[in-house]
Amino acid sequence: MRIFLFSLLAFCLASSASAQEYVDQNGEELVQFSGMVLDGGNERLLPIPYTTVFIKNDGRGTYANLEGFFSIVTHKGDTVVFSALGYDDATYVVPDTLTEEKYSIVQLMTQNNIDLPAAVVFPWPSREHFKLEFLAMDVTPELQSIANDNLSADKLEQLRETIPRTGAENGSYYLRQQAKQTYYIGQQPPMNIFSPVAWKQFFDGWKRGDFKKKKN
Repeated sequence: MRIFLFSLLAFCLASSASAQEYVDQNGEELVQFSGMVLDGGNERLLPIPYTTVFIKNDGRGTYANLEGFFSIVTHKGDTVVFSALGYDDATYVVPDTLTEEKYSIVQLMTQNNIDLPAAVVFPWPSREHFKLEFLAMDVTPELQSIANDNLSADKLEQLRETIPRTGAENGSYYLRQQAKQTYYIGQQPPMNIFSPVAWKQFFDGWKRGDFKKKKN
């Protein structure tokens, strides 16, 4: 009998806490807002992992998991913003006429359009004509010097540092960083003192002078 009464009391307290969970301290009703974030430009509707989901003008947010699923508590009428690398931001307004405590959607996002540099059309009708003209071209020492400068290791390294990455490259880098952070959750990350790759990076940076004190 005591066990039954204790279980009934615990159930009542849990039900009361669950009922109060959807009302904030100001008495405003809350909504458990959930859904999936998918790529709307793909016929297969692939999920967009780790999409940032935040409430506008509220300072709260979350992010979708690897399968594109998200869940966050909002107020009725809140504006929710979805943001992901390589995609245009999308917004959704939670209806203020909801009668349920839970609400789910499927949010589609479109990829960014990337403007490519202008294409140069050469006056040769075919690859064979271009090959003949290229072999017959008189390369002056000045042109050869310019070509050597453009293909030097320093010039190529500078281009790698300055040319912006595409949306796919940024998305891949972001996912690798997220996977690296979540891989060691709850445990101490290993030390790189025994890693030959870390030692090589250290010696390469030391040869380049990365650790020298720079003058102001």
